[in-house]
Amino acid sequence: MAKIYIDNQEFEVEGQNSLLQTCLSLGFNLPYFCWHPALGSVGACRQCAVKQFKDEQDTQGRLVMSCMTPVSDGARISIKDPEAKAFRASVIEWLMTNHPHDCPVCEEGGECHLQDMTVLTGHTYRRFRFKKRTFTNQYLGPFLNHEMNRCIACYRCVRFYQDYAGGEDLQVFNTHHHVYFGRHEDGILDNEFSGNLAEVCPTGVFTDKPFSRHYTRKWDLRGAPSVCIHCSLGCNTTPNERYGRLKRTLNRYNHQVNGYFLCDRGRFGGDFVNNEQRLRQPRLHKTGNFQLESATQEQALHHVARLITEKDALVGIGSPRASLEANFALRTLVGPERFYSGLSEPEEALIATAAHILQNGPARIPSLQEVEQADAILVLGEDLLNTAPRLALSLRQAVRQASWGMAEELHIPSWQDLSVREAAQQQKSPLFIATSAATGLDELATQIYRGTPADLARLGFAIAYQLDPKAPAAPTLTSTQQALADSIAKHLKQAQRPLIISGTSSQSQALLQAAANVAWALSNYRQHTTDLYLTLPECNSLGLHLLNGVSLDKAFKTAAEGKVETAIILENDLYRRADRATVETFLKQVRQVVVIDHLCHDTMAQAEIALPAGTFAESEGTLVSSEGRAQRFFQVFVPENGIQESWRWLSKAMAAAGREEGRWQRLDEITRACAETMDSLKGITHAAPSARFRIQGMRIPREPHRYSGRTAMTADISVHEPKPPQDSDSPFSFSMEGYPGQPPSAAIPYFWAPTWNSIQSVNKFQEEVGGPLRGGSPGIRLIEPKPGIRITYFDQIPPAFQRREEQWLILPLHHIFGSEMLSALAPAIAERVPAPYLALSPEDGARLELDSGDEVALTLREKTYRLPVRHQNTLPPGTAGIPWGLSALKGIISLPAWGQLSKGTL
Repeated sequence: MAKIYIDNQEFEVEGQNSLLQTCLSLGFNLPYFCWHPALGSVGACRQCAVKQFKDEQDTQGRLVMSCMTPVSDGARISIKDPEAKAFRASVIEWLMTNHPHDCPVCEEGGECHLQDMTVLTGHTYRRFRFKKRTFTNQYLGPFLNHEMNRCIACYRCVRFYQDYAGGEDLQVFNTHHHVYFGRHEDGILDNEFSGNLAEVCPTGVFTDKPFSRHYTRKWDLRGAPSVCIHCSLGCNTTPNERYGRLKRTLNRYNHQVNGYFLCDRGRFGGDFVNNEQRLRQPRLHKTGNFQLESATQEQALHHVARLITEKDALVGIGSPRASLEANFALRTLVGPERFYSGLSEPEEALIATAAHILQNGPARIPSLQEVEQADAILVLGEDLLNTAPRLALSLRQAVRQASWGMAEELHIPSWQDLSVREAAQQQKSPLFIATSAATGLDELATQIYRGTPADLARLGFAIAYQLDPKAPAAPTLTSTQQALADSIAKHLKQAQRPLIISGTSSQSQALLQAAANVAWALSNYRQHTTDLYLTLPECNSLGLHLLNGVSLDKAFKTAAEGKVETAIILENDLYRRADRATVETFLKQVRQVVVIDHLCHDTMAQAEIALPAGTFAESEGTLVSSEGRAQRFFQVFVPENGIQESWRWLSKAMAAAGREEGRWQRLDEITRACAETMDSLKGITHAAPSARFRIQGMRIPREPHRYSGRTAMTADISVHEPKPPQDSDSPFSFSMEGYPGQPPSAAIPYFWAPTWNSIQSVNKFQEEVGGPLRGGSPGIRLIEPKPGIRITYFDQIPPAFQRREEQWLILPLHHIFGSEMLSALAPAIAERVPAPYLALSPEDGARLELDSGDEVALTLREKTYRLPVRHQNTLPPGTAGIPWGLSALKGIISLPAWGQLSKGTL
């Protein structure tokens, strides 16, 4: 700790930080542009000047840039010094000489960091009267607009895009007043995190293009805390709404999870909420044909109540994209023994294996923030940039552990970003990647291994054996495999914070078991808990498993035995879980099908009753991430036409049927019932404040106090303002009335503070800048390691891959855009979804006389698909890959599988 003096006030502060970070953490309003808590300092803008004095007798002092000046014990500085204030005002004036001053038409207006800093420095009059330099803007793809004339050359964009996120196609060109930030030519930004530029940029150079299509001023938006539903990581988000439409999704800071950044799928995928395929009112089948007709809520509930009176004839099929409360309500309605997870047998087995490893072993699941502290990493079988993108971004920071160690030896503060990078050059911490195909993190890897899932698992088992001879050994390894296993084991042994990462995307239980063996063997060697992260397929895969449902295949078997009269299907398209013939047989064997979902899909088309469920933006509930963190998402707006939460439909149906159980009126009631019923979920009531929570007797407003359009929103219908909806499920109000201060971290609907209208206002909500929110990180962890537990190693080691003469092993290839169902329906994401293809190694392409672009016929499980060939050098010979999860290929349910290839014609 160090003692410093700011404008003659004494403070005791952390001695490792810069003066700027220290001043902001203490609550001082000191302007800045180029500095960012996650990016460190480079001293590019000169906006954060303060006066520093030698001692009490020094009255002259000198100007220093606070972002480049370390805290020292006894330091005396002044923010209010007239010379410092005048200098900062002159800096903002010269930065603004070429700015167009187009605030009234700029999409950043109202939450612009440049506006905030201009006001903060007192620069109110534009003296520049000469011709301004102008630029031609670029097309950068469906996610971002580009307006270079607003640039003040803070360099944040390229520092985030290149240095932090690893992008290569956004560059800085030219010099002096003609500095240009863009691509070498128009084109889509390739990086998976490009959307963060809209928040990183302190001006309006990069803005949210999907938001601009239905633009609304920022202060007219309503928001609520939420959780991303497009993968299993549980990133925190703030969806914004106006006029009953989701307008955009912002990053919601969570120190332990996503920090300051989201992936593009999470940021832009929520636009599916506005999709035209939405089911927006209850529907019943017309008599005599196979079409749905609209019905009232009462009619729909009457029909459902009639069907559920006989509990023994019911089955309930849950979903990993539905909340815990929705799945628990269905489980209550049909009974635990007739509740099915809605997952195929292979997927259910994978998730069960992952959960068993995490719940019953000594390894600990790290948060994404803790992942960044790992100093040796093994990735086994996961293409993280496509399956768990935000985890991949954390790995990019983790490989810098070596550079920070070198910087410490050279006495370079870790926040002096450019100096640290210059000192470290290309030095990186060990990262080993073993996958079936190339990944976007390969450039960072110390060593790379390519193989089929079986061979990857064998490598993992070999590493575990090198760490602990009590673990089973993988037989008949090649010399190359053995040398690699030795090298990886050596680096893991030497590490202070080793990390093992695997997951379910390769659809191999052996891979999960191999990763567990490595982590457990390493824990034995170190006599200390090792970090193990297992990614899962969907946003609530782990939560669904903790409700103890069984696989969809068992539901099919029950129906085949004639034991099912009615099936209630919750937020699930069964055609994505099983092959078409099996699903159609099941739906015919069940006399009545009830579907509760927000999207129209093939399963709903076969239903007798369809009930419109609220999306994540229209409902509230709890999700459990792959970290085992239970987190609450809250309703952003109240939908129309009878749309309501899935659990509420089920509760009302039970009440209409005269059932005693399940008559919950509020979310807290069903959440509590779930926690009391399921031991593994007993902590979920602590994930967020209850509906009864008040601060000084007041609710928390969803709308900012500047919300101006409230009285004009329905002026085309009536001049009388409608009464705001009442919310019995949360501590929020659907208005701007409520507590004006800072709510608990899990209940922050937007970040705003006096003087700070931009996203930089999050500084005012943190214990210290860049640290946790006041009150701690949102959510509660449900799974912790069990040190001292007796380990039983997995010993089912798969045989080495053997090529077959006329067959190829078909592998799943994941894409950040397209492999996840809901985000693929967002218009901006849809533009980035790849067309179906078959990836083939050039060696196998030559064997079949297939060039890239030729058509190939793939015969898989007696079905034939015609696909264009795409050569991929990194695929192991004897294998081929197809994009996983695309709607055009949803009939392909589980891979790897053997298939036949033959040359076709386009």
